[in-house]
Amino acid sequence: MTVTSLPQSALTAQHAPTPAEDVILGVDTHKDIHVAAVITTLGASLAHQEFPTTAVGYRQLISWARSFGVVRRAGVECTGSYGVALTRALRREDIKVVEVNQPDRSTRRKRGKTDAIDADAAARAVLSGRATTTPKTADGPAADMRVLRLAKESAVKARTQAMNQLKAVLLVLEPDLREQLSGMTNAALIATCAALDGDHSEAAFTMRLLACRVQNLAQEVKELTKRTTKAVRASRPQLLELVGVGPDSAAVLLIAAGDNPDRLADEASFAALCGVSPVEQSSGKTKRRRLNRGGHRQANAALYRVVQSRIRWDERTQAYLQRRTAEGMSRREIIRCLKRYVARELYRHIRPSATTTTVPAA
Repeated sequence: MTVTSLPQSALTAQHAPTPAEDVILGVDTHKDIHVAAVITTLGASLAHQEFPTTAVGYRQLISWARSFGVVRRAGVECTGSYGVALTRALRREDIKVVEVNQPDRSTRRKRGKTDAIDADAAARAVLSGRATTTPKTADGPAADMRVLRLAKESAVKARTQAMNQLKAVLLVLEPDLREQLSGMTNAALIATCAALDGDHSEAAFTMRLLACRVQNLAQEVKELTKRTTKAVRASRPQLLELVGVGPDSAAVLLIAAGDNPDRLADEASFAALCGVSPVEQSSGKTKRRRLNRGGHRQANAALYRVVQSRIRWDERTQAYLQRRTAEGMSRREIIRCLKRYVARELYRHIRPSATTTTVPAA
């Protein structure tokens, strides 16, 4: 294993760290290899090296980094995908992991683009304080809900596709059979088509096949929903007791917060994560805020569903809607305010130990 040094113009008149001194690790993650770089606390680049994305490779990476000094912090790219396993390995070694976004574009234009440069930039982002985000741990109930939701979304999509195909085939059936099946509800149509004689025609065989596929996918969705509900009850049962919060919405919000919701400093940071916090856009004498179009969009959609449910069933929300409407606010603006209030309320249940400012009920 050959260790390659980075360009070290900044290393002039500086000494290499002793094993007792701190160094900072930066990692550019990929599917098959990770590229690691080590810098000193003064910003001098020491070396970089490639390691395989295996358990042995992770141990080699950590041992290699520690050969330059004490590693207390590491900047890692893509901690939720390519870097998730490495993040776990670093945490087991009591190394604080900081999530690093892609390098600044202006810096990339100056220095170019290589994996080694990206790894070095990740370490420097930690050193400068530009990167401060604590990544999700992805090793608890939220991680389980994430994979369950992934499977459910694909099953729902496939079920809808199969149902649409079934109705498309219905149009080319023989008139007698088409008239018999037309006008049925979806449930009745699926049950009838699943019992068709496939030897009658190729169209009938196809409809039976598609109907059976819809039934199988519906059973998958039912089982995945059951498991998701069980996971939510085991993690945060109090969420399901709130008005308008179902297992799917609760799971999405718990996935967004992660298995370590303490990484969210307060309810405002959770609102920003969900994209329901206003963004300052002021200049000179102009003072205004714009709609936040960033954040976790699935969590934002979950808050929207909760608000819509409360508008229909919750007396507090209905009273708020009437009051704000009388003040001249549009329904869209009111929903934005309600999503912010709901995010504040749910944060207290997602992170029960958190203390937040009490606000009037929305």
